[in-house]
Amino acid sequence: MTSVVAADPTVKPARSSRLRANALADRLEQGARMLADVAGALTEAEWQTRIPKDGRKVGVVVHHVATVYPLEIQLAQVLASGQPVKGVTMDDIHAGNAAHALEQHAVTKEAALELLRRNSAAAAAAIRALSDEELERAAPASLYSNAPITCQFMLEDHAVRHSYHHLARIRAALNR
Repeated sequence: MTSVVAADPTVKPARSSRLRANALADRLEQGARMLADVAGALTEAEWQTRIPKDGRKVGVVVHHVATVYPLEIQLAQVLASGQPVKGVTMDDIHAGNAAHALEQHAVTKEAALELLRRNSAAAAAAIRALSDEELERAAPASLYSNAPITCQFMLEDHAVRHSYHHLARIRAALNR
């Protein structure tokens, strides 16, 4: 005999799994650790080396990755809330990167690594707080010509990927 049980409308569904969010946060932390490990072992001359085609010093790029984690997370959270990301373009990003390079031209290894540690931990915690529904939510993003993108895509293409992307360029510049 089969019975049918009606759902109780007063009972809220269980909170969604955070497996995807945890996996994203783990990947962000892994990339940040790898970047920190390589950067921490650099000589002062290597820290000051300019990255070909980029022009920024290795140390400035390490500090850059740490600096932009909060902004990358903020943009993803906007999408997670179902709101569009407006007014952010690649021109804005390039201008911000250039201004950062000028402001941080003399950044120390200790300062950059501390900021990387602190901001990557905060970014990972913010990612872990996202539900599957929030990760799946999509809205137009000016950075992508107003194409609708998901919160998860924004995280993967920016905060999670960022340290790996720059670490590869640093290793290439230093022949490591």
